[in-house]
Amino acid sequence: MNLTNAPTLETADLILRSHRPEDIEPLIAFLTDPVRAAGFGAHPDRHEAWRWVALSVGHWHIHGYGYFTIEDKASGQPAGITGIWNPDGWPEPELGWVVFDGFEGRGVAYQAAARAREWAYDDLGFTTMTSNIVPGNTRSIALAERLGARFEREYQNVHMGKDLLYRHPGPGALDSDGNVEAYA
Repeated sequence: MNLTNAPTLETADLILRSHRPEDIEPLIAFLTDPVRAAGFGAHPDRHEAWRWVALSVGHWHIHGYGYFTIEDKASGQPAGITGIWNPDGWPEPELGWVVFDGFEGRGVAYQAAARAREWAYDDLGFTTMTSNIVPGNTRSIALAERLGARFEREYQNVHMGKDLLYRHPGPGALDSDGNVEAYA
C-alpha cells in the first residue's frame, strides 16, 4: 500500500517511490538518532518522529510533491529519503536528502537528489530550488556543491535556527544526465 500519490522514478541503482507502511520504522530510527539526524532535525522520541512521518505523507497531499523513499534496487531496502520539501515557514521549495545507516559512501544521496531535481524541473515546471543546510553539515554542503548548488545566503529556519541556503542551477544549466553544464 502506498501512502502518497508519488510517481515512481528510477536511477541506475535506486527507485524513488511513495512511502509505504514498512518504511515507517527505518525512518523513525533515523529521526530518533540524535547524531545521524542532527542536520535534518532529530526528534526526541518515536512519537514525535511518527508525527514527522505523517507530516511527510500530508505534504504530498497538500503540495503534490514531497519526500520520496529511496529504495536500493540491489537489496530492496529503504536507503533514505529525498525530494522537494516546502512546509509552512520555508523560504521556497527545497531539495533535501537523507541516507540511512549502511548506505553512505555509495552515491545514493547524489543519484537520488539529482533524479528528484530533474523530476521537479521536468515534470513540475520548477525553474529554481534551494537546499537548506545546517551550518557545519559538511557532507550536505559537499553534496549540494557537487550537484552544482552555490551558497546564496544565511536565513533563519523556523525549526532549525540559522541555516545556509544553497541555490541549485536551473534546468537550462543541466545536461541531459542532470549534471551541471553551465552555471553563470
